[in-house]
Amino acid sequence: MFSSYFYCLYTVAMQNRQQLRTEIRRRRMALTANEQQQAATALVKRVLGQPTLMAQQHVALYLSNDGEINTAPLIQALLAAGKNLYLPVLHPFASGYLLFQHYQAQTPLQPNRFGIAEPVLNCAEVKPVPELEVIFTPLVAFDSQGQRLGMGGGFYDRTLAQLPVNHTTAIVGLAHSCQQVAAVPVEPWDQPLDAIVTPDHYFQFRA
Repeated sequence: MFSSYFYCLYTVAMQNRQQLRTEIRRRRMALTANEQQQAATALVKRVLGQPTLMAQQHVALYLSNDGEINTAPLIQALLAAGKNLYLPVLHPFASGYLLFQHYQAQTPLQPNRFGIAEPVLNCAEVKPVPELEVIFTPLVAFDSQGQRLGMGGGFYDRTLAQLPVNHTTAIVGLAHSCQQVAAVPVEPWDQPLDAIVTPDHYFQFRA
């Protein structure tokens, strides 16, 4: 009886999470090209204006997809600032995990199985996750407690779970302001964020 009860709770929670994903993805896809451009420009200013972030040298970012806030201007700005940047690559052997590979303007890219561009894998250029000082993560929704709802694949949650308990890596979400919600339905495997940057605000949750 109890197993059936908890299964029902789990099913409802998953439905709520999927409904939230659908709604927030709809919101950000509704942004006009001009709104997207303004948001990307404002995001760069917001990140560059954070001394704690700009003091770090080894920074992981990602290439935008599915209406996510455009990270291309931020990538260019951080490269110009002399940062060592790393982009995610789907792990070729450990399914569901990410590797972070050093990225420069001339780094060759190719689409992964989701159609998202990623560096052509070069193991010599991969940075161990605990050695990254900042990991900027994509997200679908976030709340004022620093909880993050991703696309549902769990790639970032699994990868970030590899960090040691006393790690110093800053996990920072990037999002449009319209992606904030009252509360993200949390599951045990979800990895909370240390901060979130939107075009309008910098939210600090943990030091």
